[in-house]
Amino acid sequence: PIHRVRLNAFWMDATEVTNEQFAKFIEATGYKTMAERLVDWDELKKQVPAGTPKPSDEMLQAGSLVFTPPTKSVSTNDASQWWVWTTGATWKHPEGPASAMDDRMDHPVVQVAYVDAVAYAKWAGKRLPTEAEWEYAARGGLERQPYAWGSESPFEGKPRANIWQGPFPNRDDKTDGYSGTAPVKSYAPNGYGLYDVSGNVWEWCSDWYRPDAYSLLYRGLDSEALKIPLLNPKGPASPIDPHGNESKVRVQRGGSFLCSTNYCVRYRVGLRMHGAEDTGLSHTGFRCVLDP
Repeated sequence: PIHRVRLNAFWMDATEVTNEQFAKFIEATGYKTMAERLVDWDELKKQVPAGTPKPSDEMLQAGSLVFTPPTKSVSTNDASQWWVWTTGATWKHPEGPASAMDDRMDHPVVQVAYVDAVAYAKWAGKRLPTEAEWEYAARGGLERQPYAWGSESPFEGKPRANIWQGPFPNRDDKTDGYSGTAPVKSYAPNGYGLYDVSGNVWEWCSDWYRPDAYSLLYRGLDSEALKIPLLNPKGPASPIDPHGNESKVRVQRGGSFLCSTNYCVRYRVGLRMHGAEDTGLSHTGFRCVLDP
């Protein structure tokens, strides 16, 4: 819902964190991302419905989920039709061991979990943005507009963002120039000079996610109270996974190269998504903020 916030000043990275930047962090610290660690079943079973059988040892190897277009028409209500668990899929090998990011150093890093993003931000002397900070910055000074650039459809005129062009999830027509991630700064920035706040990759925010987060803020308040800006809101005190699992879910914003008109329109600047904080995907990245 439309609401008012008041935020302390902050700086935000002009681009999503790139493979080149993330590689420097890894080289300096020796950090291992979540996708590079063996899956801990004792931890995982806390997040799934009771009675879920233990996966095979093969499924518990280090890896991640990779977007894989199905070869036949499928329902968009079943994401398991296009996400495939891939052993060896990491930030270095986004689509699995046979892939590499050597020619994608200027692309946003992906396959990073929330905890990985936090580790990078701490090393860089920064932090992840709150959801309110992210949206304020992504709007670039525009008010009550659906997109970071205004009201024009992203499918009209010159491409404005890296999103899915065609019938999802089977065919991406790439009329925006890319299938998968695009180099940062491939499209025009918003009014604050920020690139790719719509599309390319989802971006982690520091807030816990719950579907009713905004209604909680205004529960019991009258119309006059709603006029008072919220000061530096940081989200709810605890998460709720809308799928009914016990996952600790954090807010993600901005949409990705998989967002399309027939499946996900979250390249709209006011819309939100969520992800388990210990999980990265082949369309999940982040950018940081810095306090003055």
